[in-house]
Amino acid sequence: LRVVLDMGGQTHPRTFVLDPADQYGYRLVLDIGDKVEEGAEQDPIAAVAKRVTPPLKEESWTPRPVVIVIDAGHGGEDPGAIGKHGAREKDVTLALSRRLAAMINAEPGYRAIMTRDGDYYLGLRERTVRARKAQADLFVSVHANAVTNRSRRGSSVYVVSPRGASSEHARWLAAKENSADLVGGIEIDNKDDALAAVLIDLSQSSTMEASFDVGARVLNSLSRVNPLLSSKVQQAAFVVLKSPDIPSLLVETAFISNPVEERILVSSSGQEKLARSVFAGIKGYFESYRPRELRPDPSSPRLLKVRNDLNQQMLEEENTRIR
Repeated sequence: LRVVLDMGGQTHPRTFVLDPADQYGYRLVLDIGDKVEEGAEQDPIAAVAKRVTPPLKEESWTPRPVVIVIDAGHGGEDPGAIGKHGAREKDVTLALSRRLAAMINAEPGYRAIMTRDGDYYLGLRERTVRARKAQADLFVSVHANAVTNRSRRGSSVYVVSPRGASSEHARWLAAKENSADLVGGIEIDNKDDALAAVLIDLSQSSTMEASFDVGARVLNSLSRVNPLLSSKVQQAAFVVLKSPDIPSLLVETAFISNPVEERILVSSSGQEKLARSVFAGIKGYFESYRPRELRPDPSSPRLLKVRNDLNQQMLEEENTRIR
């Protein structure tokens, strides 16, 4: 279960656990308040009034854009796999990623961000860091497969394996004291190990479920334009798939080592079909599970009244409590 509290301003939350007492079991306490200078005196009612959000202008609320980070595999001194006719994976993935990003940006309510938009090297961890900075709703790493058997062909989709998730869980927990990383928007550096472990586990479980869902949709969509290497979403411990709070996919679009699929990967029509099929799967997922965060936009008095009534109720309750 995830509970999200939207605050009207900067707060300084604290958490602690209470042991069982009388009829109560274990309790997790979340204390949210403003930071007050030591020794400063405040009128309690005035302090509450200051914390309460002032009346708003008339407004309506619209869903925020879906942010999708597209990661073109390899780059720079890392060419990736090379096909029989000389096609380089780093060039193919960049071309495919640009097409996919253009399709996403052309769709209302969607925004694409590329981890790299040129021929340069980018570390694996840096790719996931950039996705987190962009507050991505989905991370898609684009690759082209290769094996020594040139007859092997087909598209495939990967999500993180349990082994990869476990190692990342341990890494986050070990680094939490010196890290400003977030898990689902929650800082873990000020939590005890037990609570931090639970938060990471909850975030990872939700993320893996979403990754499998969108991955299956992308795989199904790819099957309409290219044979599949496997009819199921695969799992692997790829570093770029390990973000515990961002659903992540690695798409092996086709085999660059297969001469037939190499031609598909370097052709404009082949790239267009592959990119469009990946986007169709992504779009299908977000049509069912669009991010629920809302942003203000001029228009509706109804929410204004609810907000102002709530503010007034908070003031009255605090005034009664102090008296």
